[in-house]
Amino acid sequence: MSRHREPAFTLGVEEEYLLIDPVSRDLAADPPAQLLEQCQGRLASRVSPEFMRCQIEVGTPVCDTVAEARQELAHLRRTVAEIAHQYNLGLIAASTHPFATWRPQKTTERERYEQLEHEIGTPVRRLLICAMHVHIGIEDPNLRIDLMNQMRYFLPHLLVLSTSSPFWQGEDTKLKSYRLSVFNELPRTGIPDAYISFGEYEQHLAALVQTGVIQDGTKIWWDIRPSARFPTLEMRICDICTRLEDTIAIVAIYLCLTRMLWRLKRTNISWRRYKTFLIHENRWRAQRYGFDSGLIDFGRREMVPYAELLEEILELIHQDAEALDCVAEVSHARTIVQRGTSAHNQLRIFNEARAAGADRWDAMRQVVDWLSENTLDGV
Repeated sequence: MSRHREPAFTLGVEEEYLLIDPVSRDLAADPPAQLLEQCQGRLASRVSPEFMRCQIEVGTPVCDTVAEARQELAHLRRTVAEIAHQYNLGLIAASTHPFATWRPQKTTERERYEQLEHEIGTPVRRLLICAMHVHIGIEDPNLRIDLMNQMRYFLPHLLVLSTSSPFWQGEDTKLKSYRLSVFNELPRTGIPDAYISFGEYEQHLAALVQTGVIQDGTKIWWDIRPSARFPTLEMRICDICTRLEDTIAIVAIYLCLTRMLWRLKRTNISWRRYKTFLIHENRWRAQRYGFDSGLIDFGRREMVPYAELLEEILELIHQDAEALDCVAEVSHARTIVQRGTSAHNQLRIFNEARAAGADRWDAMRQVVDWLSENTLDGV
């Protein structure tokens, strides 16, 4: 394929939700099997179980535009919530539940999940976390790898906008994305190294497959990866956003960044590639502080406020947002920074409730109520 031919830049988005008891606000550890069956009856392959039975995963079909992806996700959230309500259950989009614990949770009986638990042990049992994955259609595998190499730099900037996991088992973790701390206990996670070509990536993957360490590329759980199932570049670093509009903003920015990097490549220009350990420093800052303390601009060797970095990104991708008809969607990122991510709002609700005299657990339940309301806002 010619490097000058524009990739499809199609979209696919996966989201993972938590099922809750609307009375106790705790997780529904053992939801009825009929709930998932009914979801699959209405949504077919667009819905599937997750490792924990209190979780449910949805995935859009291949979408040609950001607007189409939004329409699909709104339909998926609305439909799953409607069916859950029939069984007196609620739905929240958050990467961790504010106070639920992992030990009472029941796991889904599937060979893949049982094998993972056998291979990895307790770290898998602790995976009471939800995420958002975004696929961008890029047919040429070498281009896919080249864009992955460059996109690594921007992953912390995307994580910042998505944070929704400040609490873990009833404690304020002081992190905006505690989900990554839980996920980091697994092997083959984090920012990937850069690869010269898709062939080099396949050679490294084959070394693990041939030695029996993994079965295939689906067990590579990096923050970004060439999908093992589709001709896509799959971004996996983000928490799931509680508000749908925040999800769509991140989807649109990721899409436009991908097109911007491809556009530079057409003129033999590439984004400067920084060492993985430097990118990991920004990943940690995004995980710990969100946008509260800035990220490192390695070119300038300065700590820069995130709002300033966001404006630079929006300027970089403006041409691409216009070409892909998603200027309003990428611009919504400014709103996220102005009013806070889900993590910021969860902490605000909790602290305001405590200041008003609520005990810790009542304050936590108020956080769940906010999550429940905002998960369906705008859908």
